[in-house]
Amino acid sequence: MATQSVTGLPRNTAAALAVVLAPTVVGTIALMLLEKDSFVRFYAVQILVTGVSMVTLQQGLLLVSSIGFLSYLSKLVGLFTIFGFIIWLMMVYRAWQGDEWELPVLGNVTKVLITKLKL
Repeated sequence: MATQSVTGLPRNTAAALAVVLAPTVVGTIALMLLEKDSFVRFYAVQILVTGVSMVTLQQGLLLVSSIGFLSYLSKLVGLFTIFGFIIWLMMVYRAWQGDEWELPVLGNVTKVLITKLKL
């Protein structure tokens, strides 16, 4: 059985909850600050980094696609939305299973942020 977290939830449940609450941002940040477990904090920070990256990329594509001859790029925004949803589902599943799943590029960014912010 998974060890208990500060909130009284098993650590895998707390990590999965941090990912599930990512669209609200507040719930994920609250779990990131409340929890002392590095597993839960890793998932909370990684989903925030992933969300910020996806939104920034999508907004950049929309901005660039507003230029007349690059309008086809706006179609990629929908693909990135679907891709982001699949990543979100995979993170929920992997956190629930207790696996520390590190996304290829964003996982390294997450580890650097955790180290720099001393989380």
